[in-house]
Amino acid sequence: MTAPLPGIAVAPNTAAPVLPGFEHMRRFWDPTHGCMTVKVLPGEFYVSAQEEMVSTVLGSCVSACIRDNERGIGGMNHFMLPEPLGAERNDWSAAVGRAARYGSDAMEQLINAILKAGGKRESLTVKIFGGGRVLAQMTDVGQRNIAFVRRYLETESLPLVAADVGDIYPRQLQYFPASGRVRVRQLRSQRDAELAASEQRYLKRLANDPIKGEVELF
Repeated sequence: MTAPLPGIAVAPNTAAPVLPGFEHMRRFWDPTHGCMTVKVLPGEFYVSAQEEMVSTVLGSCVSACIRDNERGIGGMNHFMLPEPLGAERNDWSAAVGRAARYGSDAMEQLINAILKAGGKRESLTVKIFGGGRVLAQMTDVGQRNIAFVRRYLETESLPLVAADVGDIYPRQLQYFPASGRVRVRQLRSQRDAELAASEQRYLKRLANDPIKGEVELF
């Protein structure tokens, strides 16, 4: 296949397929940005090695954008809680059910997927976003997520090159793995309340699923 000319958007019917393991992700053509776009929801992650955009909306959740800068392979995760509590922390069988809902799982799965796609650990850099205090009636999940991801990066010796975390506002995040560029927009409208309600519903689903005793609601 002939490579597209620089600056020319690839038509939807000629876009390269996703990497193995991500066929289930919702992917669509974005005429505004002239590229394919993938939306990452809470508990999901996505890795790409082509010109496309990965987007999400963050409240108290945190997303890490991790990229091999030499090979142009990068991805994004989206997690609501930092890590499981108690016995679940060391329960391998529970990890399968947890998927990427916890930061501890989301970080490992994203990094492993980048390495599987051809990335090298020594070339990885990280940008982190989110962790806003949008759930006023609950403990500050956002700050817990921020503290977790900073601690994780320090423990794993992964360089943090950019961060936009904390505050009280939700964020819309647009990430371009091929270049590493990130666009962040604070949401200060009625979507604040909508997102807070959505995160509450997500937390309640976690509290009511088969993995018990890990979510505290106030």
